[in-house]
Amino acid sequence: MKIAVVGATGMVGNVMLKVLEERNLPINKLLLVASERSVGTELIYQNKKIKVIGLNEALNAKPDIALFSAGGSTSLEWAPKFASLGTTVIDNSSAWRMEKDIKLIVPEINANLLSSEDKIIANPNCSTIQMVMALAPIHRKFKIKRLVISTYQSITGTGVKAVKQLKNEMSGTSGENAYPHQIHKNALPHCDIFLENNYTREEMKLVHETHKILGDNKIAITATAVRIPVVGGHSESVNVEFENHFEINQIQKILSQTPGLEILDDPKKNKYPMPINAEGKDTVYVGRLRRDNSIPNGVNLWIVSDNLRKGAATNTIQIAEYLIKNNLVKQK
Repeated sequence: MKIAVVGATGMVGNVMLKVLEERNLPINKLLLVASERSVGTELIYQNKKIKVIGLNEALNAKPDIALFSAGGSTSLEWAPKFASLGTTVIDNSSAWRMEKDIKLIVPEINANLLSSEDKIIANPNCSTIQMVMALAPIHRKFKIKRLVISTYQSITGTGVKAVKQLKNEMSGTSGENAYPHQIHKNALPHCDIFLENNYTREEMKLVHETHKILGDNKIAITATAVRIPVVGGHSESVNVEFENHFEINQIQKILSQTPGLEILDDPKKNKYPMPINAEGKDTVYVGRLRRDNSIPNGVNLWIVSDNLRKGAATNTIQIAEYLIKNNLVKQK
């Protein structure tokens, strides 16, 4: 396969290269693509230097698969150009997620929806991916009625600029800020921009993307997204109300048998998921599993995952793996 990584010099792009090395996809040629200001720089892949090229050069190379993580505006402009040449684009931005005819894929949940005709495939938002990984299998069994979500999100979800802001604030150095307030020793109830309804765009992504992935628009969902000064991953407190009766041990059993999930839940021994333990891993961790006694069929979950790995790079590459394994992408 000839595979292009568009946005290779960015934070997610760098993680994609690591994941590609680890998972050993059948790559005959790897194209590293970025904006014009990065063209000509060199990145290391499998101990070899590869020069970064521009989008036009990558387009002319006609890759079989293009892994996009270069922002929504770039994706809106360039993904259709690649797709028109027969390239399968897997896009990590928000540009295509809610388009009716574009599939929004978490491989463990709904990869079976994919076909060889899907030339643009959307990767969900990082906070959505880890949450639906835990919710999808229990929704199938007990049917979710309502979700109340609070996220505690890593600054890496904002990007390099946010990481630099935190480092500068920790060292007392002045510099350009990614946030309107200090992030060091602080928590900002402000992820992405505020919308007309006073929710942020990040919060509404959790609503709309969850509906689409679970295939159920009747689920009532409300969310609050908070940015916190950690780098290891996103954490989420998720309160679930089911239509049907359940037992906690049933939930535990389903989650323990779900690929990609790991239950870490022994409060008496101080065992519960934390972003510092999730960093650099593809696993979605679930803990603090307990019944919500304030409603008839409620449960609380604490879900943690590395937002740059399963929440972005790894999920994108898992989609590519599924396409290759099931002959849904033909080598040109």
